[in-house]
This record gives sequence, structure tokens and C-alpha cells, in this order.
Amino acid sequence: MSRYWIVVADASNARVLAREKKFSALQEVETLTHPESRLHRRDLASDRPGRLDESYSATSSEAEEPTDPKVREAQVFAREVAHVLERGRTGHRYEELILVAEPKFLGLLRKALDDETRERVAHEVTKNVTREPLEAITRTVDALL
Repeated sequence: MSRYWIVVADASNARVLAREKKFSALQEVETLTHPESRLHRRDLASDRPGRLDESYSATSSEAEEPTDPKVREAQVFAREVAHVLERGRTGHRYEELILVAEPKFLGLLRKALDDETRERVAHEVTKNVTREPLEAITRTVDALL
């Protein structure tokens, strides 16, 4: 079991890293990608919404604006990352979580985590370092501990 799992993520990439002790080397556990999050909105939206007959009265839930396709894809990916973290927790693979993510994605990820996994979050950093080398990520994480 690792002491820490560090998740470095944005809406289309996530790296799960492990650390045995406070300042030990980071080890890559898993890399996740979600290429749909990189698509343009026009490529994600299937069609414009249909028109309603004027005599049709929609309930409040039916009249809500559809979720932005980019946000919807980020939510899908956040749930996928959260599932990996839940499996790691239930498999006793880590004790504490450190989340380092782009601000909007961090909010989505936070919402996607189940309560027990959320309780394991020791630190959060609103910073996008997904494309940074491992040394830069290590410096970001070391500053927290």
C-alpha cells in the first residue's frame, strides 16, 4: 500500500501517481485519457434541439438548458477518474489522496468522488500540471507536504 496517491488531471488527461513516504520518488500508477474532451463543441453536439409544439407545456426539468457538450464530457471523465480512485481505496492501495487539477475540473472531480474517497483527500491544488515533467509535479507536491 502506498501512503499517497497523487492525481494530476484536467478535462482530457489524468495521471495517478503513488508515493510511499513523504518525500520518496513518485511512481506512475495509471494514465487515463479522454480524447472526447478535446473535440470542438460542434463535433460533440449531435444536432440542434428540436422545436416544441406551442401547445406543449414542458415541466421545469424538461425546460432546462442542455449541458454544454464540453462540460458533459468533462463530467464523464471526472466520473471515470473518481471510479479509479474508488477502486484504489477499496483495494487498500493508498491512505491519502492529493488532487492537483485544473480549477474547473477539480470541482467536477470533487463532485464525482464518493464520500469515503472524498474523506481521503489530504490536499488539493488548483493548477494544471498534466503536461509537466515528473520533476515539476514532484516540486508541486513537495510544497504541500
